[in-house]
Amino acid sequence: MDRITLRKNLQQYRTPFEEEAAFIRDFVDLTHDELAFGRERLHGHFTASAWIVNKRRTHTLLTLHRKLNRWLQLGGHADGEENLQLVAMKEAEEESGLASLRLVDRGIFDIDRHVIPQKGETPEHFHYDVRFLIEAEIQEPLTISAESKDLAWVPFDAVADLVHHNASILRMLEKTSKSEILL
Repeated sequence: MDRITLRKNLQQYRTPFEEEAAFIRDFVDLTHDELAFGRERLHGHFTASAWIVNKRRTHTLLTLHRKLNRWLQLGGHADGEENLQLVAMKEAEEESGLASLRLVDRGIFDIDRHVIPQKGETPEHFHYDVRFLIEAEIQEPLTISAESKDLAWVPFDAVADLVHHNASILRMLEKTSKSEILL
């Protein structure tokens, strides 16, 4: 998936969630900027995430992010790579150690634009996060990376309390529960 394919996928992307629909146009516009796939674009850039679920759709894999000290889905910076599916899969493998990762659908599962606070010399900026639905074996051993304080399979009914009602994570959880793809 190059930037042109990403742009087409974003232009065709539909969501019933108003907060997500409100920034689709910003994502499409960002694909026109060749610097958008690198963190050097200081006011905002693309990232890719993996919403990892088990086959029975009862748990999701979350990481306690070392820098942000919050439970989040796995993912990271594109660092110049335009294929955000590849970025999401690579980040998921690097941050979990899982070998059983499988992309459930080649389409975009969710998008989110969120502010990253200033840290040292890096100013406050936006992450334009493109998320993909990935499945993994829940019994496979996990490996915590240097980017995490912890890693855990979280039962769906415990996610809201753990993520302090993070709206974008709850949105992905709701999509997982309602998606016909998963049946």
